[in-house]
Amino acid sequence: MELTPDRLKDIYRTMWRIRLFEEEANRQAAFGNVQGAFHMYCGEEAVAAGFCAHLRTDDYVVGTHRSHGHYIAKGGSIDRMMAELFGREEGVCKGKGGSMHVADFSVGMLGANGIVGGGFAPATGAALASQLRGEDRVSVCFFGDGATQRGTFHEAVNMGAIWDLPVIYVCENNQYQQWIPQSRMTKVTSVKDIAPSYGIPGESVDGQDVLAVSKVAVARARSGGGPTLVECVTYRFHGHSLGDLQEYRDKKEVEHWVNERDPIQLLRTYLMERQQLSQDEDTVIQSEATAEIQSAVAFAEASAFPPETDITTDVFVGSEGLQP
Repeated sequence: MELTPDRLKDIYRTMWRIRLFEEEANRQAAFGNVQGAFHMYCGEEAVAAGFCAHLRTDDYVVGTHRSHGHYIAKGGSIDRMMAELFGREEGVCKGKGGSMHVADFSVGMLGANGIVGGGFAPATGAALASQLRGEDRVSVCFFGDGATQRGTFHEAVNMGAIWDLPVIYVCENNQYQQWIPQSRMTKVTSVKDIAPSYGIPGESVDGQDVLAVSKVAVARARSGGGPTLVECVTYRFHGHSLGDLQEYRDKKEVEHWVNERDPIQLLRTYLMERQQLSQDEDTVIQSEATAEIQSAVAFAEASAFPPETDITTDVFVGSEGLQP
């Protein structure tokens, strides 16, 4: 899909929707309205928005514990996402999944995953299913740099490679593995350098620039060319999760990324310099996104909590059934 000026404005709108959703959800967490753990995606919007811009609705996406942006970029409902964070019955997973386990098959979101490295097998399996069915669907597995040190990463990438599966492994390298810099955890600091070990292409791109997010990997996978390992160098603007004081990060480093490498402002500047976005259009985009998020909060607040009788529904059990 070509990134025309109108398409770029759509991506810009998506990035604002993600940013404002995260900021409002963080505010609601301070009020005690968000149930369970919560990881913000601010600063990484270009990765989700950039990749999903090249995907179809029936393509598959598997996320991480930091996946609100993936779901929104894939076309998911902001109302139902907010209700899910509130633990409400109208949530996308009936309030049972929470922030880290969002799934919506109607838009190809096979699920986020609270387990580091837990998404590789589902994404690879979905790609195998597409291949066996003769479909041209593509699977995209988003993961963090820390997940490259899990065995599931190596097992899945090898399987994807030997079978030429239509899967793209997208590393969101935000340079920190929870509270530890990536450089202290591995000698191979460029994730793309792992790709040759499995005989597949590897790319490293600027994760703050939606224009740098390669569509080549999507085209290659869809045409039967097999998987690609793509590293998007990015940065999370907030702590790892709620309550993270970020004492392990230099304040000047954070300020540099927030003030000079904000992916939304980079795209805004690009569009305005080329007269593809006016100030009035920009104001409307942000205003509409703000109104949408406010509406989502109202939707979540108006939704009921699941009844206690639902605690045993939507649960996989053995032949013996649930034990009292």
